[in-house]
Amino acid sequence: MNIGLTGSTGILGSILKKRLKLKKKNLFINKIENFNDVKNWIIKNNFDYIIHLAAIVPTKTVNNNKNKALLVNYLGTKNLVKAINIYSKKKIWLFYSSTSHVYKFKKNKIIETDKTKPISFYGHTKLKGEQYILKNQIMYKPCIGRIFSFTSKKQNKNFIIPSIITKLKKRSKYLVFKNLNHERDFLRLDDVIFYILKLLVKKTKGIFNICSGEKINLLDILHILNSKYKKNIIIKNDSKKTSLYGSNKKINKIIQGKKRFNYLNYLYKNY
Repeated sequence: MNIGLTGSTGILGSILKKRLKLKKKNLFINKIENFNDVKNWIIKNNFDYIIHLAAIVPTKTVNNNKNKALLVNYLGTKNLVKAINIYSKKKIWLFYSSTSHVYKFKKNKIIETDKTKPISFYGHTKLKGEQYILKNQIMYKPCIGRIFSFTSKKQNKNFIIPSIITKLKKRSKYLVFKNLNHERDFLRLDDVIFYILKLLVKKTKGIFNICSGEKINLLDILHILNSKYKKNIIIKNDSKKTSLYGSNKKINKIIQGKKRFNYLNYLYKNY
């Protein structure tokens, strides 16, 4: 299999690069927002598959530079699609890493056919990428993975788990945590990789939630982490409770098996 990968320096990309044993020529290392860079990469390689992960994340980073995020997350995706359609010598399988942020908050499990209404600007940039991919499919078979929350020790402090741990490490008699009364769907990094590789092997087409199918309250995560640090914490929840967790029935049907998750247990043992 000749596989192209964008976003190889990111957390997901760096792992996939090793798992798939990709060579330098398989990696897009230039600016995704520059069409000529993308075009030349497509022309020089005869890819069977492309995994498109290049993006600016997380939401805090995106909000600090919305113009840059729109250029990379949307225009970069548009450039890739145009280059494939014009210069690819054969029809390829294209995986696009999207996000749960394209959905609106919902009390029940979210399914892939639910209405999209981005909860963040990051989600907005990703949804625009989705829409362009689905509208312009000519020389590729699109597979869109809407990835819910996942954790890795390599994530920076702008992500939720590292941000909590960073605060717990502070030398203070009391630590105040605000607005954690929300429910989210969490996976380990390896679980996300597992699903992406399964979709690749089967060359699956369509939109898929990549999630655990279970909701976890952020307050429970705080208490699990604090069971090790044993800090005196004060909790202030000023915002309205929100819930964002998905159904993984569709993706589990494709891979013909259900992957079991116990995220809180994993968190306790590894953080």
